[in-house]
Amino acid sequence: MSDDHALGAGHARPAAPLRRMTARDRAERHRSATPLELFFDLCFVVAVAQAGAQLVHAVAEGHPGRGIADYAMVFFAVWWAWMNFSWFASAYDIDDVPYRVVTLVQIAGVLILAAGVPRAVEHHDFAVVWFGYLVMRTALVFQWLRAARCSTGAERGTAVRYATGVALCQVGWLGLLFLPEEGRPWLFLVMALLEMAVPVWAERAYRTTWHPHHIAERYGLFTIIVLGETIAAATVAVQSAVDESHALGDLLLIAGGGLLIVFAAWWIYFAVPIHEHLASNREGFLWGYGHYLVFGSAAAIGAGIEVAVEQAIGKAHVSTAAAAAAVTVPSALFLITVWLLHARHYKHGVGQLTLPVSAALVLGCTWAGHSAVLLAGVVCAATVVAGVTITARQNRPAEPSF
Repeated sequence: MSDDHALGAGHARPAAPLRRMTARDRAERHRSATPLELFFDLCFVVAVAQAGAQLVHAVAEGHPGRGIADYAMVFFAVWWAWMNFSWFASAYDIDDVPYRVVTLVQIAGVLILAAGVPRAVEHHDFAVVWFGYLVMRTALVFQWLRAARCSTGAERGTAVRYATGVALCQVGWLGLLFLPEEGRPWLFLVMALLEMAVPVWAERAYRTTWHPHHIAERYGLFTIIVLGETIAAATVAVQSAVDESHALGDLLLIAGGGLLIVFAAWWIYFAVPIHEHLASNREGFLWGYGHYLVFGSAAAIGAGIEVAVEQAIGKAHVSTAAAAAAVTVPSALFLITVWLLHARHYKHGVGQLTLPVSAALVLGCTWAGHSAVLLAGVVCAATVVAGVTITARQNRPAEPSF
């Protein structure tokens, strides 16, 4: 099967009717994302957008604590479903008809989950979200059981443990439907920890053959998707600037700052070849789990820009500083998390301080009034310039200095 993807994502071959689901070669050359994986990611845009929209509404209405808590819960469901598929596909994507059909079922589950996000956040009714999650997880259990049937020994045990862990966790999430509202955040915390423990438990005796370069590419593609949500928010700001002439100056500052932030975020994230660092499960899992904050903060930047826009035109019931914080806090979190997961592995000299210092400066922009978002964007752009300059002076192009 390894040659099926050697041609690249844009030249996939027709799916075979049925194949044995055997593990792929971890050292496979030219391993790239497939059109099905790209389609899978694209469908997650809907779920990410729904989560972001509810965060905007909560923060704009002056309920940031509740909004952030709800956003964290819903985004975890979206992120974890994406994670489960991506790591499984990296090890067992055989691209036959059953595999494609089951993956499309998972996509249907994503769309069901997205449809239930407004009810979950506004009325704390998680029935639709839970059902969408059930559809996705049932399909994933089927994939793992199929992998188990086609393997032996320790590999078979790993696949069975994955299927068992996923199924048991799905039962545990039923508590969201029956527990009192005040108990649900605690259930979420417990279930999130149990979910993240499943891969560690499942792979204790046998490591699945996930592909470092493929995984790094998949995460990069999803990062682009969530940053795209921020681009959309900046576009809304420009449109509002045209429609709301009384706040034209403030809105253009927000739009310009938002674009600088997202451009810099893209540059900084892709500054290092991180696949070279993913040499073991310990490194891979820590890196993969850390992306909950990368993805969540990147999407929240877009939501924050929308809050800043609504505050500028008088539609949000929050102060100027609170609206600015909706942008600066997730921006700083993104910078720090990318430094922890990516840049610090390539640090060299003074360059290792670039991102932490920039994150602190971005937070400091919160109190800059209506210019806060623009100043934060300038800081992020200056971060890129500083990193590129330091790297050039050190003459170490293989070791970016972010």
